Parts: sequence; C-alpha cells; structure tokens
Amino acid sequence: MRPYVIVNVAVSADGKLSTRERRQVKISGREDFDRVDEMKAGCDAIMVGIGTVLADDPSLTIKSADRIAWRVRTKKPEHPIRIVVDSQCRTPPGAKILHKGPGLRIIAVSQNAPADRIAALKEYADIIQAGDESVDLAALLERLFERGIRRLMVEGGGTLIWGLLSAGLVDELTMFIGNLIIGGKDAPTLADGSGYISESDFPTLKRISCTPMEEGVLIHWKVKNTTSSE
Repeated sequence: MRPYVIVNVAVSADGKLSTRERRQVKISGREDFDRVDEMKAGCDAIMVGIGTVLADDPSLTIKSADRIAWRVRTKKPEHPIRIVVDSQCRTPPGAKILHKGPGLRIIAVSQNAPADRIAALKEYADIIQAGDESVDLAALLERLFERGIRRLMVEGGGTLIWGLLSAGLVDELTMFIGNLIIGGKDAPTLADGSGYISESDFPTLKRISCTPMEEGVLIHWKVKNTTSSE
C-alpha cells in the first residue's frame, strides 16, 4: 500500500519549471498561491526533491492561520510532514525546510549515502534509507504509508516527478500554466529524466477540469495508468 499522490506544479507556457540556471521564477500569483496553500492543508505530507531544496530553499509550511487552526481543531499537526528525497543526503543542516515551523521532517536517502551527512541531519529529521544508489520511490512510499501518510502532495522538481510518473506512482496532476515563456533546452520541465522510448509507455491523463486563473490556466488531471492506492 502507498499514499495517494498528487503532483502540483506551476509551469511557463512552454512547460518550464524555472530557468536553465535553476533560478526560481514567479509563474503564478496570489490566487494560485492560496489554492496551493489550501491543497497543502488537506494533505498529510509534502514531498520535494533535493534539487528544489538546493535551488529554492522552501519551507513548505502552510501560510494561512485559519488553515493551521483548522488542522489543529481536526487533531492534525499544524503543518504536514515535510519530506525531502535526497539520495546522497545533501540537504544543508540550515535549510528552511528543517527549521521553519513545527512538525516532523523526513529525509529519504539511499543505502550508500555518506554516514557523516546522515548523522548531521538526524538532529532535525527522521532518516529513511530506501534503495542502494538512489532512493527507491516505491519502497519509500510504502514506508510512508506505514507511518500513517495517506495523502501526499509533491511539489517538484522535474527529476522527482519523472521518477514517480515512470514508476506509476502518481494519481493526480494539477498544473498552473502561466503567461510567460522561459525557453532554453536545459531549463527543467515537469518530467525530466531519461524519457520514454515507446509510445505505449506514455502515462495518459484524464482531464478533470480546466479553469482560467489570473493570466493563465489551471488544469487538473487524473493519471490513468498508475499503480493506484485506491
């Protein structure tokens, strides 16, 4: 068993997550930020890859005091569990995700991650080792399910999202498409990685909704060919 996995991204009109230097770009605005905050409040955990931590230093906390209060009233922690997929345990001990706001943090590493780096992070986060050279995402999700995580939100980046999609581990995708073009063949996209060779392997999507928002559009998809937890 695994959690229900929802990937949430904001991309440019040409499908880029950020610039070729991995510099964060403001793609959406206040309305979408509020939507994402509401989504976070409804999830048990939020996951990002180490590339996102190193490039953006996110905290992944809920911003709305009303939503935090709702979680407390419903016997949930103030913030969802924050998870970093970090095969070689490169998360800086001073990263915001480890310090901003109360709550549990989890760093997922491979079996060959350096022991000294693991020791340095154990003060701030639980460590889960899954996979030899890189994190085995299917095994990780099983471990997260055992810890009571039922609804997992993934916020990037492209390498992590590709890994989840290619393993059939994504159930829904929400994508805000902004009104700008970033360009660059080396700029990260929604699904980086090696890519599929055969068309028969392509994940297919069922559109749930398509809503104009700000100067862009929000598309909500259901992933059809997935190892669904439901």
